[in-house]
Amino acid sequence: MTEAVGDDTPGGAQTVRRTMAVLRLVACSQERGARLIDLVRMSGLNRPTVHRLLRTLLLEGAIEQDPHTRRYLIGPEISLLGLARTRRFPLLTLADPYLTELADQVGDTVFLSIRHGHDSICIGRRTGHHSIQVLSIEVGVRRPLGIGVSGVALLASLSEKESAALVAANAARLAVLGENPAQISARVAKARSIGYSHAPIGLMPGTSAVAVLVPGLDGTALGAVTVTAMAERLAPGKLGRVVDLMRTAAQAISRRYEEIELRRP
Repeated sequence: MTEAVGDDTPGGAQTVRRTMAVLRLVACSQERGARLIDLVRMSGLNRPTVHRLLRTLLLEGAIEQDPHTRRYLIGPEISLLGLARTRRFPLLTLADPYLTELADQVGDTVFLSIRHGHDSICIGRRTGHHSIQVLSIEVGVRRPLGIGVSGVALLASLSEKESAALVAANAARLAVLGENPAQISARVAKARSIGYSHAPIGLMPGTSAVAVLVPGLDGTALGAVTVTAMAERLAPGKLGRVVDLMRTAAQAISRRYEEIELRRP
């Protein structure tokens, strides 16, 4: 994430913003952890600043450091703070029966992801009945928009100008992950033209993934529904049926969300 804090930001507020930016980058590393050098490259901050922020986060229990790899991971304090809002994702609650039904229909793993700022976050996962389930990501995983089919689909829901700006803002993080912004923009353009995002070669060898948007009331996306499977199960002759089932589930989630929103006082 490129540092976006201007020089005119008051010192205290700037420190908080920088700390949160580093914390989000650590969260993106999941269980593998983040190296100091990568946090410096992705944040756009200098090494002493990042190191100082990390020391403070360590003291507060917000992050922890693996004693063997020296990588930084999200700490117990963040997990405990999250328990204060057990109902923080109402979309997942109302979407759950449709995700479960979709997983049963396609037989493969179904994910629900949302956009949060520059990232996509997986908030739900349901497994199907096929003997091999592709559990490509865990619930809670945060990735720069454009990584994975869900991130591409969420970018495709935006205007070309908006999506291009987000890809540019994530350029440093994408580079660390070995991703080319131009290639991501091409994937977004294709997803926008065909109405879904498809990766014939998924995150793991021999797998594939496809994502469709959950439309919102104002034309924006509520989130994205993704199916991951062994590649042959999303081959050209089968992909169309899976996408149709996904769209049906996404529309059902959207309608249910609209019903609830219209009842609000």
